[in-house]
Amino acid sequence: MGHRDRDRRDLRVLLKMSGSRIRNHIRTLRFAAGEMTQQELADRVGVTRQTINAIEGGKYSPTLEVAFQIAGAFGVALDRVFEYDAPAQRAKKR
Repeated sequence: MGHRDRDRRDLRVLLKMSGSRIRNHIRTLRFAAGEMTQQELADRVGVTRQTINAIEGGKYSPTLEVAFQIAGAFGVALDRVFEYDAPAQRAKKR
């Protein structure tokens, strides 16, 4: 499967993040990893640069599999790459 096919597949399963409370630290991690380019990260993860750009820019949320692959590319835990700010209402119910 080529990068374009993977990108189309990934973009179909990515969720639109409008108003999402998910944040990521991909840009910071890329630069901490010797100024890794989006293309280099995409090659390591097996998606296109456009997919990495959309995730990094907060336009899309990756699948769980892609999120773990991104964390693995940096050699860090998933929660070092992505953060979820739970709505205050959910926190109050606990």
